[in-house]
Amino acid sequence: METKPVQFKNLSREESYGYDRKTLDYIRNAAAHGLYEIRGMGAKRKLPNFDDLVFLGASMSRYPLEGYREKCITKTLLGTRFAKKPIELDIPITVAGMSFGALSANVKEALGLAATEMGTSTTTGDGGMTPEERRSSKILVYQCLPSRYGFNPDDVRKADAIEVVIGQGAKPGGGGMLLGQKVNPRVAKMRTLPEGVDQRSACRHPDWTGPDDLAIKIQELREITDWEKPIYVKVGATRTFNDVKLAVHSGADVVVVDGMQGGTAATQTCFIEHVGIPTLAAVRQAVDALEDLDMKGKVQLIVSGGIRTGADVAKALAMGADAVAIGQGVLVALGCNGETYFQNGGHHDAIADYNALGTSPGFCHHCHTGKCPVGITTQDAILEQRLSPAVGAKHLKNYLKTLNMELTTIARACGKQNVHHLEPEDLVALTIEAAAMAGVPLAGTNWIPGRGF
Repeated sequence: METKPVQFKNLSREESYGYDRKTLDYIRNAAAHGLYEIRGMGAKRKLPNFDDLVFLGASMSRYPLEGYREKCITKTLLGTRFAKKPIELDIPITVAGMSFGALSANVKEALGLAATEMGTSTTTGDGGMTPEERRSSKILVYQCLPSRYGFNPDDVRKADAIEVVIGQGAKPGGGGMLLGQKVNPRVAKMRTLPEGVDQRSACRHPDWTGPDDLAIKIQELREITDWEKPIYVKVGATRTFNDVKLAVHSGADVVVVDGMQGGTAATQTCFIEHVGIPTLAAVRQAVDALEDLDMKGKVQLIVSGGIRTGADVAKALAMGADAVAIGQGVLVALGCNGETYFQNGGHHDAIADYNALGTSPGFCHHCHTGKCPVGITTQDAILEQRLSPAVGAKHLKNYLKTLNMELTTIARACGKQNVHHLEPEDLVALTIEAAAMAGVPLAGTNWIPGRGF
């Protein structure tokens, strides 16, 4: 009997899973230069996120609210634990801390103008407070970071709240970076740095090493502000359950938890892609920590890192957050990764500038270079004029308005008269991983993985 030769699969064009083109490029660049990659923005890998959850809208067992007739409250109070003057926001959507240095002065002003129009807050970021930012922002949160660059007690008193930053979602355990090309004379003066020299911030605060020391620092901040200002403590999401507990024990009024989808102006790619946990997992742990201490509702929770849409906001609130903070979405609303920039209200082509950076709109993560084609993450006197504060504020206001409308639409559909009445019972998960992380049932079942049947 004649046998036919075995036909093996042709492997000559098959890509290796472990050593795909991206991995090969990484190894070759490392071998050629002996340096790690630094870039901006957030994680590009696929991670479990809020898209893996859906709402159970009202039908027979729940009754929805009529969208055009029945109000849905969005008022949000932050800092009710100890502060004499808690912050009252019209919407539970805030602008995350992004520094002058990382962003241009025009952008910082635009953030303040838009936040003021929407009745919400913006945040200073590293490097201090600019006069433009304070003038344009009705509610301004002043960050106290490990670097203490630009930190000024007089500016602390001018702020409406103080955020002690322990870590950031894009780089928990790592300090910030501001490369020399963005350290112009004004930035250098504010940070007491030499012009044009790379700045690497400390990864931990210089005057304390643990929660007991943090409690002392919070006490000092309260005393210099006459106990008026709410004190936030911000942590990058890693050991979230314990970190939130320690922040509460240290005296925080508000805890900010930043998941690994959070962005940055500049850090090592290995941090962005491989350190921290997804926001979806971090929210559940943070809420569990507050409930374990019987502090849910007494200490407020702000969630950030990968919040993009009104649906994301609604899901974060349903899981137990009191508010969210947005960074990357804000920059995109201003024109980040767009094909045009907005100069004096007109549209101008930015493609050539993207090409010069070796990238294109939708893929750009070159915030660290200071050569932003649309004038957002730059200190270049010419490039920064590509975004005027008024035009940027208009676009950002529209974005925040849309998010809030989507949030209230979903809340009404779930029968809620207040967005803060959204709850885990309103959610189910589409994947086993998301169900386990978020602590809500897998759709079509009562099963929460890890919690039995």
